[in-house]
Amino acid sequence: MQILTPLKIAYKAIKIHKVRSGLTVLGLLVGVVSIIIVINLGGGIKGFILNEVSVFGSDYLEVEVKVPSTSKTGSDNAMGLAQGISVTTLTLDDAKAVAKHPNITDYYAGILGQDIVTFGSENKTSMLWGVTPSFFDLYEADIEFGRPFDDAENESQAKVAVIGYELAKKLFGDSRSSLDNRVKVGNKSFHVIGVLEQQGSTFFMDLDNATFIPVKTIQKQVLGVNHIQFLIAFMKDTSQAELTARDVTDIMRDQHEITDPNKDDFAVTTMEEAMGMIDTITGGITLLLAAIAGISLLVGGVGIMNIMYVSVAERTYEIGLRKAVGATNSNIMYQFLWEAIFLTVLGGIIGIILGELISLLAMYGANAAGLNWGYSFSMGGVILGVTFSSATGLIFGLYPAKKAAEMEPVEALREQ
Repeated sequence: MQILTPLKIAYKAIKIHKVRSGLTVLGLLVGVVSIIIVINLGGGIKGFILNEVSVFGSDYLEVEVKVPSTSKTGSDNAMGLAQGISVTTLTLDDAKAVAKHPNITDYYAGILGQDIVTFGSENKTSMLWGVTPSFFDLYEADIEFGRPFDDAENESQAKVAVIGYELAKKLFGDSRSSLDNRVKVGNKSFHVIGVLEQQGSTFFMDLDNATFIPVKTIQKQVLGVNHIQFLIAFMKDTSQAELTARDVTDIMRDQHEITDPNKDDFAVTTMEEAMGMIDTITGGITLLLAAIAGISLLVGGVGIMNIMYVSVAERTYEIGLRKAVGATNSNIMYQFLWEAIFLTVLGGIIGIILGELISLLAMYGANAAGLNWGYSFSMGGVILGVTFSSATGLIFGLYPAKKAAEMEPVEALREQ
């Protein structure tokens, strides 16, 4: 009864001061909604990225260029490549050397570029994929019309191209009529021999608007280079992925005559390692956003303390009267403390419901936009939201409640 009586009084006070109580709930609600959305969307983003990566399979490792004396996962490497540092040491000979490893079954290699592709009066900027012919089989990129280019065309540097589904529609009106026509890639004329089946956007790559050219053709006829940018090597036994990656690293160092690992101009990455990096990145982003959302709760807590101070000031006479008829300090303190906790828990519950609904709507919006984004319900987020909101009410309501409880009855009654 000693607990229930202050709770009933607190509830009545909240009902009487609806506007003030509503503003208190709103302050906490925003913070809890933010935390729920951040955690749920963080899980959704992580699932989306992992699903996109899984499209490529898990039985391969990648060799790509790297700025020497930098870490392959470091910002120096990423910034260096983004700012135009050109690493030209990775070649098709490296790919052939890697392919000799007993656990490597096949590979495709290539280099990327960009240029304007033109047919008649129609033109479109297209990503150029210079790849070995094995790309179409290993990537499982099916040809809808026509055929892929072959090894003979790659070796002879034939000016042939396979174009993406959407690019064919843009240039020719429909994909089938693009076959056996010639398009210009920059100022070079290419014979269209195939149209790729519609792929959709995969891991932020738009293959439907891409142009695929034999790697030796793009090296010599378009870009005027001898190097490649990436090598995808497929493994026979994925349980040996880590060992195979170490062996491939040794092969690459032999190819490039590197004795100091710090001077590596390449990076070898397994699918498992890539997944781990994605997990770390998405986890870090989610934690950062959750910390920002936590600031909203802190601000809401300060608001609760201010409102509780106002409540204490307004109800000084009531406090004095209750103490004059026998209410103890603990009775008074519990009354105001319950009021603060009740408001914050209410804000937390409403915030959780709204946060989940907004997360669900975000999923539907993403799916409508063509993104394979699943709804991620996080029980941890719910527990965190309730815990934070309750703790906020307890912590920020404690001092005003204590101040009310310590009032002298006579002085409080004089305030009337």
